[in-house]
Amino acid sequence: MAVTGDETESAATGDIPAYQLRSPNSGLAHSIVMAASPGTMQNPQPQHTEDITRKREVRLMKNREAARECRRKKKEYVKCLENRVAVLENQNKTLIEELKALKDIYCHKA
Repeated sequence: MAVTGDETESAATGDIPAYQLRSPNSGLAHSIVMAASPGTMQNPQPQHTEDITRKREVRLMKNREAARECRRKKKEYVKCLENRVAVLENQNKTLIEELKALKDIYCHKA
């Protein structure tokens, strides 16, 4: 049998699609009604929407927690970098003073 793709205007219930099937050999048409209830085609079940809503809320909560943790780690990282900058600035200042002192000693001996 082959599906012709001809959809009839309405089936017995009025909103379930029906298709005409024709046998390639006989040319006889057979009607087939798609097996789906009108309620499942238009509106999802309340249980399903509640489940989707609950899953969305859980996902959003996990996302908030992850974002909070990410911001905390970033603050910690920035503080660490600031401390390192302070240490390196002090070290640089000390080395500049040492270099200046060594230049003074070298210039006086020469």
